[in-house]
Amino acid sequence: MKPSLAKGTRDFTAQEVSRRKYIINILQNNFELFGFQPLETPSFENLSTLTGKYGEEGDRLIFKILNSSINEAKEEKKTQMLHDFQKALEKPFSAESLTDKALRYDLTVPFARFVAMNHGKLTFPFKRSQIQPVWRADRPQKGRFREFYQCDADVVGSESLLQEVELVQLYLKSFADLKVPVTIHMNNRKILSGLAEYAGITDKLIDFTVALDKLDKIGKDGVVKELLEREISQESIDKLDFLFSQSDDALENLLQLKEKFAGNEIGLKGVEELEFVLTQSLNLGVDIQNLVFNITLARGLDYYTGAIFEVKADEVAMGSIGGGGRYDNLTEVFGVKNIPGIGISFGLDRIYLVMEELNLFPEEASAKIEYLFANFGGEGITDALKLIMQLRAKGISAELYPENAKINKQFTYAEKKGIKNLVFLGEEEIKNNTVTFKDLEAGEQKTVSLEEFLGE
Repeated sequence: MKPSLAKGTRDFTAQEVSRRKYIINILQNNFELFGFQPLETPSFENLSTLTGKYGEEGDRLIFKILNSSINEAKEEKKTQMLHDFQKALEKPFSAESLTDKALRYDLTVPFARFVAMNHGKLTFPFKRSQIQPVWRADRPQKGRFREFYQCDADVVGSESLLQEVELVQLYLKSFADLKVPVTIHMNNRKILSGLAEYAGITDKLIDFTVALDKLDKIGKDGVVKELLEREISQESIDKLDFLFSQSDDALENLLQLKEKFAGNEIGLKGVEELEFVLTQSLNLGVDIQNLVFNITLARGLDYYTGAIFEVKADEVAMGSIGGGGRYDNLTEVFGVKNIPGIGISFGLDRIYLVMEELNLFPEEASAKIEYLFANFGGEGITDALKLIMQLRAKGISAELYPENAKINKQFTYAEKKGIKNLVFLGEEEIKNNTVTFKDLEAGEQKTVSLEEFLGE
C-alpha cells in the first residue's frame, strides 16, 4: 500500500522545524516580556466542553472522537451502537452515545475550562501563554490546515481596556521582531450588536455577524445574498449599506457611528471602548497606518463580547495571521461567573508561509551542522570522538561520518546536508597536535593547532 498523509496535515523537514522554532522562540520571548506564564492542556476535551462555544459553523468543524465505550460494550450492544453510528453518518449528529470527546478546536475554550476548574488557586489578573496544536475538520487550502499550531496570550480577571492596549503592543512588537509588516484590524462586538439594533434585527445578531464575517471571502454581493437567505429583510440590509463604504480614517468612522447610534446604548458603549484603545495606542507612538477600524470585522465565534482583532500581512495575499478578542462570559458556561477575559492568537503556520514568501528567515534559523569529521578508520576515530565531545561541550554542533568510506562520498554527504566544515584528523594531525579543516562554503582549507581550533 502506497503511504500517504491525511488531508490537511504535513510532515516537517529539519529546516522547517528549525524555522518554526525560530518563530516560536521570538513569540515565547515576547510572551515572557509581557508577563504571560506558559500553560499546556490536553489534546482532546470532553465534547460538551467544546460544543456551543464556536457558533453553528465552528461546531461543525470539531473533530469528534468515537466513544470508547463502543469497544467495551457487550457484543449485542456493540452491534446496536455500531448500527446507530452507521445511521448517524448519513446526517449531522451529536449523539453522546456515539461520541463524547473531541480534539481541541482552539486554545481559548480549554483555557476557560482550566480557569473554571482552578479559579480558587489562581492570582487575578491571570496571564497565560500557550503554544500547542489544534484541529479543525476544515477544507484544506493554502494557509488552512486541519492540524495547525496556535500561539495564544490571554488575560482573565480584568475588565480594564488597558489589556486591549497591551495586546496591541504585543502584536506589534512580535511582528516587528519577525520583520513582518502587518496591519491590525479592530472592531467591537458591542458595535455589531448596536448595528443589529439600528437595523432592527437584534434577534438575527448571530446570522448577521456570521454572514458579515465572510465579506473578505464572498464580497458585498455574497454577504447580501446570505443575509437575505437568513431571512433578514432588504429594508434592514439597506440601512446597513454604509458598512461597505467606510473611509480610511478610523476616528472619522467612529464619529459617524456615534451619530447613527444616538440613543443606542450598547452601540455607543462599543464605540467608546474602541475609541479608547485606538487613542491610547496612538498616544504610545503606534503608527495609525498599523491600525484599522474595520466595521465589517465580525470573527464568527459566539463567545466574543467586546474588542475583536485580526492581523493581516501587508505584503502577502493571505488570510489573517493572528486574531482574538474579549470574552467576558466564557467561564459562565462552566458554572463560574464574573471572570472577564481577553486574548489574542498568532497563527504559526500562516506566519511561516508569509516569512517564507518574503524571504525573511535569517541564516541562523536553519539547522546546520558546523563540523563533519572525516572517517579514516583506525585509532584516530577515538581522537576524533574526543574532539567532537569538546566541541559539543562548547555548544558547537559536530558529528563523525559513521563509515570509513571514500573521501568523495564523505564530501558529498557534507554538501547535501549543508554542513559548513569538513574536518580531517589523520595520523599527521594527531602526531603534530593539529587539525585540518575545509570551509565548504568558501572552499578554503587550513591547518591550525588543536588549541587554536578549539579557541576559534
